[in-house]
Amino acid sequence: MRALIQRVTKASVTVAGEVTGRTGPGLLVLVCAMPGDTDATADKLAQRVAKMRIFRDAEGRMNRSLLDTGGGALVVSQFTLAADTRSGNRPGFSGAAPPDLAQDLYLRFASALRDQGIATETGVFGAEMQVALVNDGPVTIWLDSAERG
Repeated sequence: MRALIQRVTKASVTVAGEVTGRTGPGLLVLVCAMPGDTDATADKLAQRVAKMRIFRDAEGRMNRSLLDTGGGALVVSQFTLAADTRSGNRPGFSGAAPPDLAQDLYLRFASALRDQGIATETGVFGAEMQVALVNDGPVTIWLDSAERG
């Protein structure tokens, strides 16, 4: 799985004019399942996200995690993180998991964050979404699961 995490002061996702998920201070997490990913992959990535020390401590250093701060997470599926741009001008997306598997793993990832006590909301899988955020820092980190080589 791949995740792009952004430290935010707030973020929301809107589908057909209705806000379907939001968070205050915490993380916006864009998630993409890849072929070969499993429930264990989603669980492990959720643990990494929850423990990623990218929030400021009392000295202003990035030394605190989402678990430490009590912040929330907004999780949005984004198959375009699997884009292959090595040739031509049109990205290929064959590196993304098939929709059924991708949806299951996306929901598993969000559930794994909740299981760690993180207030987690989501977008709508497969929908046209508008994502709004206020990036804090800005801090944006790319994560890729270790299962793929």
